[in-house]
Amino acid sequence: MAEKEKDIIARAQDNFKSCLDWEALSRQRFRDDMRFLFADSDNQDQWEPAVKARRHMATQPMITINKVHTHWLMIVNQMKENKPSIQVHPTNAEASYEAAQIYEGLIRHIEYKSNAKVAYDIASEQQVGGGIGYVQVITKYADDSTFDQEIYIKEIPDALSVYLDPHIKKRDGSDAKYAFIYEDMPRREFERKYPNIKVPTSNGNQQWVTKDIVKVATYFEKETRKEWLYSITNDDGSVKFMRESDITVEERKLFNEIIRTGGEGIDRRRIDKHVIKKYLIGGTEVLEKGIWPGTYIPIARQVGEEVIIEQRLDRKGIVRYMKDAQRAYNYNASAALEYGALQSKSPYIAPVDAINGLENYWSTANTENHAYLPYNNLDEQGNPVPMPQKAPAPMGAPVYMDGMQTANMEMMMTSGQYDQTFGEQSQELSGVSIDKRINQGNRATFHFQDAQANTIQFVGKIIIDLIPKIYDTKRIVRILGEDGSEDQIMVDPEARQAIVQNEQEAEAKVQTIFNPNVGKFDVVAECGPSYDTKRAEAFDAMTGLLKAQPALSQVIGDLYMGSADFPGADKLQERMRNWIPASILGTGPSEQEQQMMQQLQASQQAIQELTQQLAEKQSLIAIEKQRADIDALNHIAIRYEDERQDSIAAFKAETERLKVILANMKPEQMNAIAQKTFNEIEVQQPPAVEYDQTQFDPSQLIHDYLPNIQESTQPQEMQQMESPQQQPQIQPEGI
Repeated sequence: MAEKEKDIIARAQDNFKSCLDWEALSRQRFRDDMRFLFADSDNQDQWEPAVKARRHMATQPMITINKVHTHWLMIVNQMKENKPSIQVHPTNAEASYEAAQIYEGLIRHIEYKSNAKVAYDIASEQQVGGGIGYVQVITKYADDSTFDQEIYIKEIPDALSVYLDPHIKKRDGSDAKYAFIYEDMPRREFERKYPNIKVPTSNGNQQWVTKDIVKVATYFEKETRKEWLYSITNDDGSVKFMRESDITVEERKLFNEIIRTGGEGIDRRRIDKHVIKKYLIGGTEVLEKGIWPGTYIPIARQVGEEVIIEQRLDRKGIVRYMKDAQRAYNYNASAALEYGALQSKSPYIAPVDAINGLENYWSTANTENHAYLPYNNLDEQGNPVPMPQKAPAPMGAPVYMDGMQTANMEMMMTSGQYDQTFGEQSQELSGVSIDKRINQGNRATFHFQDAQANTIQFVGKIIIDLIPKIYDTKRIVRILGEDGSEDQIMVDPEARQAIVQNEQEAEAKVQTIFNPNVGKFDVVAECGPSYDTKRAEAFDAMTGLLKAQPALSQVIGDLYMGSADFPGADKLQERMRNWIPASILGTGPSEQEQQMMQQLQASQQAIQELTQQLAEKQSLIAIEKQRADIDALNHIAIRYEDERQDSIAAFKAETERLKVILANMKPEQMNAIAQKTFNEIEVQQPPAVEYDQTQFDPSQLIHDYLPNIQESTQPQEMQQMESPQQQPQIQPEGI
């Protein structure tokens, strides 16, 4: 054995001895209380050994009427009916309500696949009976084809198999530094399971190893180290905290160098880092070693009542307080039975003469059912003989019956549970008053349910702490809603946000991507009825409302059918939802949205009116423009016509002048003029050659020249145009 393993064994044995010394008395009382709780007429564990021995020797009856068990059942079943549920709340800016709901769904799925109800129930039964119970959280591989691990909640059937650090200060044991969960394994089975491990015959007072038993223990040990916590201030003023164990060596050197040189924006301080080591110890050997990934030792304890008096620990449940009253009840019941058994049957008292000769009838009168019993009514002298009379029946001892009633009342007084708690009819008649009376009885035992809530809350803290460390790879996991509905999410530790919705929702199987590493969350346990109980209560309440106000079916009809628990209720819920107005369902616009829609409609109507007015104005402007264009074209036409007429008149005048000139012109002069004209014609371009007749568009021509024409129609220009024009005088050359 290596020296290190020797140190582990020595440290484990020292810690185990501390637990034994601290809890020895409370453990023995736990055993006695549990035996007393489950006593019956066969084991007679409610009778003290000395009293039992004496009564056996005296052949006296020992009656066991276990009323403590009934009181215990009332408390335990109440806790099972109103089991607390784990609620997750965000505690920093990065955490969100939606992420907390995902955490709750994951925890519900872990509880479902672990059948955690059994673990919670066993812990409650042992807590109420003996004063303490435990729940364990474990991790194991999902199956043999993967390295992915899953989280499970496991029951601990025997509370005495757990030893927790005796120096804890918190009631749920979350500050424990070490713990043991052990089982006594037969030596033969141990040697068959671990053939290479050699264990000695015995191991001192702690009995880790005996001739026939080897104690196999799962040993958790919390080791505390120191590390740096760095505070880094970002450019936007936000602060980011990073542990030394979460950064690389290069980043740590860089941060330390900045701090050493007096740089700004980075600070650090020393904090505790907890590492939980897990060992499997068999006898005096370390069989397995490992590191538990969580921050807490994964054992949650559920305490009934725990008190330390003069440095001595004492735990108890409901049983301890009821023992004497239960013993008194059993003793009085046994004494009453014994007293009655010692009484003879009531005989007949008769004169001898009355039964003389009829002894066969009267000797069997108390053992057989005779049709009649004859007797002699006259003696031998003829004198009347009195009729035989039956002696008065023996009476039970009133002191024992009174003792039983007193003991029964004392049990109710010590437990706080009276007849009304058990459903016995009382003066209360209404359902409300009956419930209040029952709640008063439950109030005396509420501390058991409160301790259960603390335990389940700590289980939730353990799971919240484990989820980011166990779900450290990208995978698809299931979550459960409060109503039991299932859904799937993608766990992605690399996602930038806690919750990311898949952009391709129509094609993707998983719509939500969840990163458990983002944000910090806290856990509370909410006490109250289960979801099914709340659903039944809601159905009854809404039934009363609909009876009083049938018109409410148009408002709460879908909710009413949603809380019903009979076949076809879901289909009725869908149909009734179709009857309800969208505004009531919340699918239609709200009152504020309706006001905004009305304002929008009014604005649209005003815009339409303004648009119509603008269109009319634009039509008028277009008409006026067309009228101006027509007036301009008319002016141009008149101008062109005037110019044409002027040109014709000038041409006529010139023609007349030429006629006069030509009549007096000589032939040589005529030839010279003709030659010059021919030369000019040959040099000139053909008229209209600058226009392409095939592409000529008069409207385009008007469009191009219209502005110039309109400018020419301005008042000044019009005045110039109206001023007298001098006709050009054409003088032929050479004249």
